[in-house]
Amino acid sequence: MATSSSALRRQWLILQSLESVRWRGTVELQRELQREGVDVNLRTIQRDLNALAEQFPLETDGASPQGWRWQANAPLTSLPHMTSGQALTFMMVEQHLKTLMPGSVLDELRPWFDTARRQVRQGKSRVHRWADMVRIVPPTQPLIPPVIDRDVLHVIQEALLLGQRVDVLYQSRSKKENLNLDIDPLALVQRGPVLYLIATRPGAHEVRLFAMHRFQKAWSRNEKAHKPKGFVLDEFLAKGGLGFGNGKLKALKVVLNREVGEHLYESRLSEDQVIRELPDGRLEVTATVADTPQLEWWLRAMGRG
Repeated sequence: MATSSSALRRQWLILQSLESVRWRGTVELQRELQREGVDVNLRTIQRDLNALAEQFPLETDGASPQGWRWQANAPLTSLPHMTSGQALTFMMVEQHLKTLMPGSVLDELRPWFDTARRQVRQGKSRVHRWADMVRIVPPTQPLIPPVIDRDVLHVIQEALLLGQRVDVLYQSRSKKENLNLDIDPLALVQRGPVLYLIATRPGAHEVRLFAMHRFQKAWSRNEKAHKPKGFVLDEFLAKGGLGFGNGKLKALKVVLNREVGEHLYESRLSEDQVIRELPDGRLEVTATVADTPQLEWWLRAMGRG
């Protein structure tokens, strides 16, 4: 027989799982509870729902089997609990997306991140083990990400969010000196271990890339940033903008050994890619691709294969 504490936790999880718009049945709630490490039969869940409906503004659709939800006029509240699925999501967001999210948004989410970590440490849910079973592995030689000044990142993220111009002190790798620049931020993009700011200079039409770790200082100017007419981030990337190209496309035709190029059957270079098998077993690959140094590096790697 379940103890009062385990019954209380079970009912707490049921309340957390119910929604105000969608009906949820006992079978679906049973699966939710199982993910939380609570094994219980459908009859017990139904008894819990009937008991909870006497204390909380819940309603049933009267169907068979019954669906349950919060009443439309139920006061909004936030139960001080997080399901294991929610905890896992917050942990993965913090781990993989924190450099791409505005600092002010991260600050708002900090209590949820803390709750997620406590939930994982204390819980016995099957879902909690998921974080130990998935990884993101780079396709190239793993590199340690360069260090980004947290204050600088915060200023630039906020300027990007608000559409404002910024003054920066930027360490130029080519000129070997620090440059005082005013820039109009357009986007942030993660490329492998390096985070880049895509931006323009006032009065210039050229879209440029700035490595975030080379910014030494940043100040918001409280002036509206200028966005080039017709700039669309996805189009910029599709034309090889982050491959340090000039935005031009080229018709590529390359012959590869089968063991080197066979993966292109599954991971294509472009939508118009065509692979022709030659009599000697090699593969002739044609595709329209962005003309970038990155393409040249890739072709050299394929040649070594």
